[in-house]
Amino acid sequence: MKQKRVFAFDRMNFILLGIGMAAVILGLILMSGSGSNFETFNADIFSARRIKVAPVVCFAGYLFIIYAILRKPKAVQEDNEKPLEK
Repeated sequence: MKQKRVFAFDRMNFILLGIGMAAVILGLILMSGSGSNFETFNADIFSARRIKVAPVVCFAGYLFIIYAILRKPKAVQEDNEKPLEK
């Protein structure tokens, strides 16, 4: 009898991983910008976007990635709930 292959991740896990990675990249883009140097001071480095919003977006993205990794696919959940056959 041919056994069905069961992978650790299903399609939904990969979609959730992609969303999480996109959120982390968006957070890093929000943090980017020009900085200050010895000749000029750029007050934009202390903007709310850079020190509050961007780290929260990155953190949410990392949490989303962790959830995507820990999430069990439906096929694995159904196989674990079936009683053993003799």
